[in-house]
Amino acid sequence: MASSDKPILSDPMITPDHALLKTILGDKMGWWDTIMDHTIANYPSVTPVWKYYNDGKQWLFRLMKKKDTLFWTSLVEDTFRITFYFPDRAEQLIEASNLPARMKEEFVNGRRYGRIRGLTVRMESEEDLDKVRELIGIKFQVK
Repeated sequence: MASSDKPILSDPMITPDHALLKTILGDKMGWWDTIMDHTIANYPSVTPVWKYYNDGKQWLFRLMKKKDTLFWTSLVEDTFRITFYFPDRAEQLIEASNLPARMKEEFVNGRRYGRIRGLTVRMESEEDLDKVRELIGIKFQVK
């Protein structure tokens, strides 16, 4: 983790809520809201979950689709990161997607955790919203 990726939500006694997120994310809160609004509007079966993880000493957000995690989110200095984990069978969907070539290569050559691999989007610009939307769509296509 780069020094700019220092976890922000490290106090187990402070449960994150929208007001706290807005304070931390500032202008980037609009991106958070856009992602949540898009996901809930297009996939109403999702459930938001915040949980404190002792192993990483931080709160993580996950958006659940029944018992499966759609994506994980962590707040870091100045922004947030969204991580998706895909099974190997998603490779064709990812390669055929509109994702940048760098992300496709990152997935194909990425570290494997059993039969899954991750892709992380560090929210830095408006274009990152398109990447997240694309990955959410792929996640719902994978059976």
